Amino acid sequence: MESPSPISIQQTFAQDPHPEPSPKHKKSIVTALMAATLRSPSFREDTYFVSHLKSAEKKALQELKDKLSVSHAPPVSMWGISLLDGSDKADVILLKFLRARDFRVPESLQMLTRCLMWRQSFEADKILDEDLGFKEIEGVVAYMYGYDRDGHPVCYNDYGVFKDKNMYERVFGDEEKLQKFLRWRIQVLERGIKLLHFKPGGVNSIIQVTDLKDMPKRELRVASNHILSLCFRIITLKWSPIFINAPWYFSVLYSVFSPFLTQRTKSKFVISKEGNVAETLYKYVRPEDVPVQYGGLSRPSDLENGPPKPASEFTVKGGEKVNIQIEGIEAGATITWDIVVGGWDLDYSVEFVPAAEESYTLAIEKPKEDCRAEEAIRNSFTTREAGKMVLSVDNTASRKKKVAAYRYVVRKSTAI
Repeated sequence: MESPSPISIQQTFAQDPHPEPSPKHKKSIVTALMAATLRSPSFREDTYFVSHLKSAEKKALQELKDKLSVSHAPPVSMWGISLLDGSDKADVILLKFLRARDFRVPESLQMLTRCLMWRQSFEADKILDEDLGFKEIEGVVAYMYGYDRDGHPVCYNDYGVFKDKNMYERVFGDEEKLQKFLRWRIQVLERGIKLLHFKPGGVNSIIQVTDLKDMPKRELRVASNHILSLCFRIITLKWSPIFINAPWYFSVLYSVFSPFLTQRTKSKFVISKEGNVAETLYKYVRPEDVPVQYGGLSRPSDLENGPPKPASEFTVKGGEKVNIQIEGIEAGATITWDIVVGGWDLDYSVEFVPAAEESYTLAIEKPKEDCRAEEAIRNSFTTREAGKMVLSVDNTASRKKKVAAYRYVVRKSTAI
């Protein structure tokens, strides 16, 4: 017989949590996109089973194969996979090009041909073995980090570091430096592609999370156009893009390349304004896999200890106080916990309540209102007597709903 969960969540309304009326505003491209794209809880990737295709789609796939074999002398390969051997892996790649052009064979072949030519001239197949430098921005500007809820590898991009003029000049100071950076950025992407399965029903795309906060406008005008021109060649093939902290002028940038994307590709885009980062990412990535700087619980050091401990998710409504009770803690045990609330800006406190009635409740973390950063709080406490821990999240002063997550580990005393 399973024991009852030691965790209970109590909800207390200190005020009537009526939703705030939304201010009237004109819809920009960004707000319209957000309304359209933040409905799906996860990316639905195509299965790539040929048996699931419609008859017209099967015909288009065979026609693309025939035309490719006529226009290109073997071997024809991409990411180390032969495109003319009739394998399932080849079908996955060819179907990506067909779907990117709504199964219009001539346009799909043209796109595929251009991509093959670009990879050859760019020497993309050799790029993984190159040492391009950029040690100071590795793990900061573009990096692979964890997986989404469906097992897709996730790549995070943050160009806000280039608001520093010295950093900007070191990386984008001249055309040679810019081209070297672009090559490094593609190298990061190629590493991510190595994690894909290239098989029907498998993981065949990467989730790209791009943080637009503090991105310099100058960098948008100069470098982003180059990045997009290169990455556009594969965006319809391997990316499912999420843009977070989107400023108003992002709509201008989006309008530049959106005419070249099919409606199907546009539907993959997720665009979120500032303040909705955790709420957006939790739809696709579990909190324990989201980096702490984006409202998750994952720290780089955690990855050294194997798979992350799963977190429990909850929602704090406006006007609501949530108490998380961790019961059954023995004397001498050490409890370590992580907790985060998207956007914070509320009261947070922690108490230890001894089981003995004659003992006093201990304030481990006194109520504080300065929880405004996105990053999670991690703390630990060693008990002297048995009891329970109570983590309190007080959102009674706000009417805004917030997503939150926590996890904990209790280690019993080893003293004899």
